[in-house]
Amino acid sequence: MDPLEDPVPGLGTYEDFNTIDWVREKSKDRDRHREITKNSRRSTAALLHSISDAFSGWLLMLLVGLMAGALAGGIDIAAHWLTDMKEGICLDGFWFSHEHCCWKSSETTFKDRDRCPQWQTWGELITGTSEGAFSYILNYLIYIVWALFFAFLAVTLVRAFAPYACGSGIPEIKTILSGFIIRGYLGKWTLITKTVTLVLAVSSGLSLGKEGPLVHVACCCANILCHLFTKYRKNEAKRREVGLRFAYRPGLFLLMRAPSDLMCSSFLSPPQVSYYFPLKTLWRSFFAALVAAFTLRSINPFGNSRLVLFYVEFHAPWHLVELVPFIFLGIFGGLWGALFIKANIAWCRIRKTTRLGRYPIVEVLAVTAVTALVAYPNSYTRMSGAELISELFNDCSLLDSSQLCGYLQVGRPDRPAGPGLFTALWQLALALLFKMLITVVTFGMKVPSGLFIPSMAVGAIAGRLLGVGMEQLAYYNHDGLIFKGWCTPEADCITPGLYAMVGAAACLGGVTRMTVSLVVIMFELTGGLEYIVPLMAAAMTSKWVADAFGREGIYEAHIRLNGYPFLEPKEEFEHSSLAVDVMRPRRSDPPLAVLTQDSMTVGGVEALVESTRYSGFPVVVSQESPRLVGFVLRRDLLISIDNARKRQDGVVGASLVVFSEHPPAQAPDGPPPLRLRGIMDLSPFTVTDHTPMDITVDIFRKLGLRQCLVTHNGRLLGIITKKDILKHMAQIANRDPDSILFN
Repeated sequence: MDPLEDPVPGLGTYEDFNTIDWVREKSKDRDRHREITKNSRRSTAALLHSISDAFSGWLLMLLVGLMAGALAGGIDIAAHWLTDMKEGICLDGFWFSHEHCCWKSSETTFKDRDRCPQWQTWGELITGTSEGAFSYILNYLIYIVWALFFAFLAVTLVRAFAPYACGSGIPEIKTILSGFIIRGYLGKWTLITKTVTLVLAVSSGLSLGKEGPLVHVACCCANILCHLFTKYRKNEAKRREVGLRFAYRPGLFLLMRAPSDLMCSSFLSPPQVSYYFPLKTLWRSFFAALVAAFTLRSINPFGNSRLVLFYVEFHAPWHLVELVPFIFLGIFGGLWGALFIKANIAWCRIRKTTRLGRYPIVEVLAVTAVTALVAYPNSYTRMSGAELISELFNDCSLLDSSQLCGYLQVGRPDRPAGPGLFTALWQLALALLFKMLITVVTFGMKVPSGLFIPSMAVGAIAGRLLGVGMEQLAYYNHDGLIFKGWCTPEADCITPGLYAMVGAAACLGGVTRMTVSLVVIMFELTGGLEYIVPLMAAAMTSKWVADAFGREGIYEAHIRLNGYPFLEPKEEFEHSSLAVDVMRPRRSDPPLAVLTQDSMTVGGVEALVESTRYSGFPVVVSQESPRLVGFVLRRDLLISIDNARKRQDGVVGASLVVFSEHPPAQAPDGPPPLRLRGIMDLSPFTVTDHTPMDITVDIFRKLGLRQCLVTHNGRLLGIITKKDILKHMAQIANRDPDSILFN
């Protein structure tokens, strides 16, 4: 029996927690495409099949964009509604959020647009008045109860239905796109659970965002829709190259709602998330993100007919002298990013290695209780992260009633600070300390959690504080050396909202180590290009400062913490070791387990497979002449033998297993041989024993290899797997090599 002539179900698939063979999968897809092209010349039906196959990728992108955009819009609307429900309810309909409730009121003024008789707080609804200590305490208690209820639902649903729905999902998505298989991580139950629990987790008031998990949601949509198309369903590499990576781009767009980011491929750039990135993938990703943008715009979840989360327009230009405070914000962002990564990884390691990890529900409820208890008295910690950032980015006008606009001379360009502004600054300072501490213990809990909004909130608070300080310094020192000549008494020369935006970019860059795309996203929020230089200065300073303490971003750090087999492209291999130093077997190890091309029986092969746990076996000429012939995967070998026993008469334990093209002569009364040459990789990648490891690592990164065989003058010496390389790199960096968990 030849498996190529008579296809075997399950052949060519992979087990859970294994790495795919990119080269073999790409070769299968090329053979499939050649066959379709050849058949298209023979009949009209085959030609139509060829055309439909060519356009299936675009159809898939259309469906992914529609589905991901619709889910993102629904998540935004539901999270906004549930967040407001913690504080009150709309009498015209409980399904209205605070903002939508007051839109329908004819008694609302533009200045007091957040106040209307149709919206009542829980204390006002129960006691009949919004004033007094009893009403305040009642609102306080109900706020905490709602927060605990939402958090309990979120962690319970995750624990019961989809444990993979917790976290942001970006570290796992990067690992999956590099070729690793995690069954169920992108399944339908994960999608449903993450969509529902993401709304609940954000609404609970925890210091997390929904933007990061939207990447996971979009990739789940793509993985589910890929099963509608044969060429993606049956090819793991094609699914990653086209389906999942297509979803990664609209997922990133949905993350920040920045349309220009559709064209910026540096944001968590393809070299960081995958090995193969054809140019056509970029165009199809652009199309998918365009469809997602159209869908989100049609839903209009923000009610302002805009796609971006924080749209602001600043009217005052910046001056060259202001680059100094912008750079200071970059230094703060870099220090905060490095400190946050180290503190969060240390806390997550405690969670993994102590009894704390056994009680995720208790942990989530405890953190939620502390967050709600401390956040409610401070209006800037009580509001959602997105609302807080919008408040901090805002440039004060005559109609603004925010405390941040509490100047003595409202409406004039030069504005001395008033009592309301001083109160707001104290509240912001306390909010900054609270956000910095609580985010460390929140990110990584067993609920969906994003990091973009909390990081931006920390930076925006610091930037607003510095911006107001610079504004007041300029007001009282117009004739000083720094401000003389460009900041006159009647000039609006300092924009505190701009400082908040620069600070948000700095902190986000320090945590994620983004640069180019971060600047594109942030400058788009202003609606102009003139502020791109401050953003560039802050982003680069933040990255340089953070890299001085470690080159890993938060997602790379979590990949290493979880032991995922991911070769980070930014990590340089500077050791002078050779392939022979890393390969298996070592001198103290047992001999390499191999198959021979025509001298092993079915019983011998099954015994070898049962006695080992390897994912594949090299095939050599013989034990005496270990010249390399090919490589066979363990799963393919077992499936082929099991299928042959069912479909081929005479296959017994004494049957000869043949991998050569011409089987040796058999005894007339002996059992027929089992020919398995069709499942063997005839061109496995090899290196010599003296190949430098830096070259070998580059080969693994750029070709997406799962293993590479080591030879000497054509003789097989050993094998190097991705896990061996990761363990070797961990050992060089004085880390525990056993932290690489998965094979």
